[in-house]
Amino acid sequence: MPGESARLSGATPISSTNEALRQGQFLTVLSREEAWRRFVTAACPQPLGIESVALPEALGRILAEDLASPGDVPPFDRSGVDGFALRSADIAGASENTPIDLRLNPETIACGIAPTLLVQVGTATPIATGGPVPRGADAIVMIEHTDTSADAASVSVRRAPSPGQFVSFAGSDMARGEVILRRGVIVGSREIGMAAACGLATLPVLRKPRVGVLSTGDELVPGGASLRPAGIHDANGPIVCAAVAENGCEPIFYGAVPDDEAALDTAIRRAFDECDAVILSGGTSKGAGDLTYRLVARLGAPGIVAHGVALKPGKPLCLAVCDGKPVVVLPGFPTSAMFTFHDMIAPVLRIMAGLPARTDAQVTARVPVRVASELGRTEFVMVALVEQDGQRLAYPIAKGSGAVSSFAQADGFFAIDALADQCASGTEVAVTLLSPHVRTPDCVIMGSHCTGLDAVVGRLASAGFSTRVMAIGSLGGLAAARRGECDLAPMHLLDPTSNVYNVPYLTDGLELVPGWRRMQGIVFRRQDQRFLGKGVADLATSVLVEPGCLMVNRNQGAGTRLLIDRLLQGHRPEGYWNQPKSHNAVAAAVAQGRADWGVAIAPMAEAYGLGFLPLAEEHYDFALVSASRTKPGVAAFLALLAEPETRTQLGNLGFASALDR
Repeated sequence: MPGESARLSGATPISSTNEALRQGQFLTVLSREEAWRRFVTAACPQPLGIESVALPEALGRILAEDLASPGDVPPFDRSGVDGFALRSADIAGASENTPIDLRLNPETIACGIAPTLLVQVGTATPIATGGPVPRGADAIVMIEHTDTSADAASVSVRRAPSPGQFVSFAGSDMARGEVILRRGVIVGSREIGMAAACGLATLPVLRKPRVGVLSTGDELVPGGASLRPAGIHDANGPIVCAAVAENGCEPIFYGAVPDDEAALDTAIRRAFDECDAVILSGGTSKGAGDLTYRLVARLGAPGIVAHGVALKPGKPLCLAVCDGKPVVVLPGFPTSAMFTFHDMIAPVLRIMAGLPARTDAQVTARVPVRVASELGRTEFVMVALVEQDGQRLAYPIAKGSGAVSSFAQADGFFAIDALADQCASGTEVAVTLLSPHVRTPDCVIMGSHCTGLDAVVGRLASAGFSTRVMAIGSLGGLAAARRGECDLAPMHLLDPTSNVYNVPYLTDGLELVPGWRRMQGIVFRRQDQRFLGKGVADLATSVLVEPGCLMVNRNQGAGTRLLIDRLLQGHRPEGYWNQPKSHNAVAAAVAQGRADWGVAIAPMAEAYGLGFLPLAEEHYDFALVSASRTKPGVAAFLALLAEPETRTQLGNLGFASALDR
């Protein structure tokens, strides 16, 4: 898009640019392949040159030239054992039954001691490991195979060494002029050790690309600072810097810059002048309020080569090359930013750093649920891997592109082709791992969320067991347990017919493990007069359903959702379709004024300083897959539930262990 870039390269303020131009960059969505082709063609990435650095600073750098040894290593013939240097021909017939005596020379050779006496026929010289072998000697006999006379004048040798035995000859490790390291190698501790052994103090390495990193947005607050209203902590800056470093470059962080044209232009130009590449996050989506891509277009030719790529997540990605330097504007949402970085940006940075292309490990897994997709966009789906009955399953982590935790909780991802509208349940997919190794969890738990469960799992981790916990609701966990896809399914399901918790929902192959009791209730801000002095029955027919009283619900399949629906008796108040997946999220929404009421457990009301009207004491129990009972991680979890320390910890959190009832 050189023409567009040229049009934008003048001094006309962005605020005066006509609306068509302001919106035009994001009208054409390119395929991933075309966007990549344009970016690489314009950038033509290559290593940036050579610099010499001291050995300690070379760790992790890319060796720029073949490295030859400037001398022999070892620089002299040296002994490999403690013993005696001698002529092998003198003791060719020595054995345990027929030892041969040799006269000892009047010197002892140790490390750093140069020998002065010739080893003549019939003589031997005491020598320590690493000591220089004296002239005349061609073998070392171990001290264990000798006996020294009482006056230390002679030594009796009981084993005949072969010529050269236990002698490390000069240059046998590394010979002078021998190439010991090849260019392109990543310098590690072993390579530094080899260079040091040769006497080298510096290494020629490829210059590490400097990559300027900026976060953009009025809402961003740096870590450690208090959040202002509508503010969020800057996650993209630190995570992009870490990803840049992981790919062989030096990140230079210029901070979080507000959406102010002058401030943003100054920061971008400074990063552009001081660095070899620039990566920004935020300010890529279509809208007149986004300044970033228009400022980038002014930096140099050819300018923006792609703005809008058929990826999900990652559609707003903006790729530019300005006067030979890559300039990238990543989407603002963390998951989108990381996917597009690793897919489109990291390969270019690795070429600039001289690193080989990243080799992503892949495993095959079955997707147990249907995943809908958008036609026309390649979609990447984050997944958590579990194994049941010898089969690997990939569970989608559907948290959206704004979720920072997706990367932490996921083991990898798979792609849905742009021409497909779904990934059908049961499909075998290739999962690209986010790290080279995947550890199968010792215990897989799927079902209802509870802060008490977090405490028990924390104790399990302290015992050395890994746990995969997925909050998919009581009904979702129960279904997974019935299919054998997890070990334990936490649930709190009240059967309306028998008025019994959980037991009526068990089927063959499942057994009940009692957990704890917890109180569910309506949470509200304590100063809200609409709730004060009211009972649950009064609220259910008045306040909860009246216009302007905004609720926050729970996700479908959650036991709490069933409780809410019974409470509302068919009503759908404002906020009904706001469906977070945790009690924490419900309490936070009410405490922050984004909702007026919701249903959560009592400890969350206390934690957020909310009013609380009890609804029901629930039985939070576990459906155990019977076949999993003997698994070490599962057995440890069950044992923890019965421990007094666990029961005390649950009590401190506001729960009552079922064993105490």
